[in-house]
Amino acid sequence: MNAPRLTDITLLNGPAEGPGYSPGEHGAGIVHLGVGAFHRAHQAVMTDDALARQGGDWRIIGVSLRSTAIAQELNPQNGLYTLIERGENGTKARIVGAVQKVIAANPAATLDALCDPSIRVVTLTVTEKGYGIDRQARGPDAAHPAVKADLAQPAAPAGVLGLLTAAIKQRRQAGHVPFTVLSCDNLPENGALLRDGVIGFAKLSGDAELSDWIAQNIAFPSSMVDRITPASTDETRAEALRQTGCEDQATVETEPFIQWVIEDHFPSGRPQWEEGGALFVSDVAPYEKMKLTMLNGSHSMLAYTGFLAGRRYVRDVMADPALAQLVKRHLKAAGDLLQPLPGIDVADYAAALAQRFRNPAIAHETYQIAMDGSQKLPQRIFQPAIAGLEAGSDLRPFAFATAMWMRFCLGRLDDGTTHDLRDPREAEISAALRDVPRSASAISDAVHTLPNLIPQRLGADPEWRAHIEQVLSVAFDQGCLAAIQQEADRA
Repeated sequence: MNAPRLTDITLLNGPAEGPGYSPGEHGAGIVHLGVGAFHRAHQAVMTDDALARQGGDWRIIGVSLRSTAIAQELNPQNGLYTLIERGENGTKARIVGAVQKVIAANPAATLDALCDPSIRVVTLTVTEKGYGIDRQARGPDAAHPAVKADLAQPAAPAGVLGLLTAAIKQRRQAGHVPFTVLSCDNLPENGALLRDGVIGFAKLSGDAELSDWIAQNIAFPSSMVDRITPASTDETRAEALRQTGCEDQATVETEPFIQWVIEDHFPSGRPQWEEGGALFVSDVAPYEKMKLTMLNGSHSMLAYTGFLAGRRYVRDVMADPALAQLVKRHLKAAGDLLQPLPGIDVADYAAALAQRFRNPAIAHETYQIAMDGSQKLPQRIFQPAIAGLEAGSDLRPFAFATAMWMRFCLGRLDDGTTHDLRDPREAEISAALRDVPRSASAISDAVHTLPNLIPQRLGADPEWRAHIEQVLSVAFDQGCLAAIQQEADRA
């Protein structure tokens, strides 16, 4: 007999815990743009905790800007899904009821949801590339396809900046309370950056008065998020069936650890996310910098080295003594660049990260983490390297990570197996490297001359360039495994 689809908590037949409230008794107060696995393992979970312990109309209307897959998974289940936590001490599961529904690839319906007066918070996990913001100019990237299309038709937007600006305009005209916009992506000063993007979009669209009004009336708090969330697999779905007795197409698996640090600025109210463990502070920046440079930076480094070494999962990387040594070195180098943070011991934080990476129950693919390198490395690797340059610190750990990313960008392994870069600038990077001689200096020169990527100050530094070319030379002449082993020997 086939198991029923997870459509109601009364169908549960297993050890999984149900929500501590009746989801249908609570209205929506949040629109979330980018309702992927990470959101379901993080913000939705803390919202679920807030609903269970403090109540309120804070359920989430999820939005998938392009794909319809998650709507097809969640909507037939009335927004319910199984969250599976895999730790070294075992596996446990719970049903999350915080998501009311998902709007998929429907800009008009998304704008209607954003304009609903009951919506008081808009959260986002659209990845670094999804905003359409020029991070150096701190404004809209007019060449970004979504930004370009929305500037041409600001009344019918489909991208992040266009949708937010149009919704703010319509809500203002209708006399609705302004919503708060909360970015949850791995971007430095994500709230301030998104604020600049929306203000700039309104100005570029020809409405300077709206731009000024947004600057004065819309809150864009920053936040830092952390929870390792690998892609779901058939085993994830099989575990959900064991835990619930129901078929669950939207199940997500994650680690026990969860962290959310939020700037406490919500003029129109917010859920009591503290109930799920969120920390509200006046300044997120130090926490954000710690996470970006240590966790995200070491994650990127191990993703490229691990993938090139044939290590499929992060746990496999940490089981390799040479790679584990390089992760330890990177964490130390990144931590040494941080200013003291009250209540945080950087060495303890580094040790905890290494332990999380070793978690044998989490199958987090290095190839998944390696996505979108051109969008991630500027804040994860290049900015810490600039800080190291200014401090007179050893640039080698950051140069090694960059060199292995350059080697990854060639799109083939040592055995000739090819792979996609899965990067928004893939075509540009591949074109720049296509006819370049297979030499360390030529590859380094080609990548360093790509616009708006590696800061010129780094590219002009002889020590930085020498480190990169040394690593690439070994990788080309002796193979990636030899480059990794030699680097670990000197770490």
